[in-house]
Amino acid sequence: MCVSEAIRAAIVAARAEAGAAIRKCREGAAYRAATTAFADCMDSQEKAADRAERLLEDPGWAAALIAPLIEALAADPLFEPPLKAHRDALRTGAILFDCPVASIAASITSASAMARLPPPRTIVFTGRVAVTRTIRAGGARLRRWRSEAIGPQFEAADAASCTPMTPVRLQDGMVDRMDGRRRARLICDAEGDVVTLVATIRAGAAPLMREYDVDSGALLRIADADDRPSRTEMLLRFLRVAGRADASPCFEEATHASGFHLRWAAMREWLALDAAAAASRLAEMACADPHAEVRAAAACMLPIVEQRLAAARCPV
Repeated sequence: MCVSEAIRAAIVAARAEAGAAIRKCREGAAYRAATTAFADCMDSQEKAADRAERLLEDPGWAAALIAPLIEALAADPLFEPPLKAHRDALRTGAILFDCPVASIAASITSASAMARLPPPRTIVFTGRVAVTRTIRAGGARLRRWRSEAIGPQFEAADAASCTPMTPVRLQDGMVDRMDGRRRARLICDAEGDVVTLVATIRAGAAPLMREYDVDSGALLRIADADDRPSRTEMLLRFLRVAGRADASPCFEEATHASGFHLRWAAMREWLALDAAAAASRLAEMACADPHAEVRAAAACMLPIVEQRLAAARCPV
C-alpha cells in the first residue's frame, strides 16, 4: 500500500505531539495514585494486593487514567496511545499501568467468540495473585478450580490434581482477589462481552505456572511464571553456542539461582560448554542442592562426566 507524503508528514507530526498527551497521562492524579499505592510494596504480596483492591474499587480510576489519551486520539486519529496491547482468539486488551510491583490491564472478552470456539480443555494456575474488577459482567459464569501451592520440593511427577469448585455468577462492579498459586478460573457462558480490569501482583509469585486438564484435573505441563529465568536460560544458551568458556562465572552464578529449574538448566548448558570447569559444581549439586530432583539428576550425570573427562585426559 502506498502512503502519500501528506499522510507520512501527518504521522510524523502526530508522533511529535504525542509526548504532551503521554506526559499529561503520567502526571495526572490517577497515574500518580497508582504509583503511590505500590511504592512501598516491593516485598509484600498482601500489601500490594490490598492496595490494588482499593485502587480498583474506585469506579472512576481507569477512566481518569486514560482520559488524556482518549482526548488526544479524538483530536488526532493518528495518535498512538503508549499502551502495550495484546490480542488472542477471545480477548483484546492493553496494559494501562506497569511498575515493578504490579501491572494493571484492561481487557474485553468477546461473547460471540466464546460461543463460536470450543470450550478450553486446559486451565492454567498462573502462580501470581490477581485482583479483578468486573466492569461489565455480560451475564457470564466463572468456573473455578483449586490445587496445592508449589512447595520448595515440587516434583511434576508427584503433583496433585486440581479439583473443581462451585461456579459463581459475575456481577458488574464486582472486585475479587484470586491467588493464582492455588486457584484458577475460566469465564464461560457469557451473553455479552465481558470487560475487566486485572491487577497482577509480581511479589511472592510461584516460580512456575501449571497447566491442568479440565476433565481429569491432571497436571499436563509447567513453565516459568516469570520471564526473567527464561531470559537467563536463553542468554546462557547463547554463551554456550558461542563457545564462551570465559563466561564460567555466569554459569556458576546461575547454578545458585532460587529456582531449581533454572539451576539445572544452567548446569546442563555449562556441562555442554566446559564440563571440566563445571564438574566440581556438579558434584556439589549432587550432594547438597536443596531440591531432590536436582540432586538426583546431578548424581546421575556426575559419573558420566567424570568418565568422559578421564577418557579425555588419557587418550588411547
